[in-house]
Amino acid sequence: MEPVSSEDRVALREDDMPKARGRPESDASGETDILRFRAEFRAEISAMRQDLQFAVQILRAEMRAGDAEIRRYMRVLHEEVLSRIAAVHRR
Repeated sequence: MEPVSSEDRVALREDDMPKARGRPESDASGETDILRFRAEFRAEISAMRQDLQFAVQILRAEMRAGDAEIRRYMRVLHEEVLSRIAAVHRR
């Protein structure tokens, strides 16, 4: 089963709205409701996308900072292990 895009889902909902309310499909007020719903839906989706993009940018920055810190810590541990190996070989 293929995933259904959000636009296809909106189109399906629009087709069902006049029937669900008991209105004929040619009813102008029903069409107005559909257009209003569609505009609101698009605005909400757009806002969600912007929020997600901002969150992704923050997470990437935090990951980069964490990576640098981990690399520094790994270097310190590596140097410590090398010094211990050298100490064992000197004995």
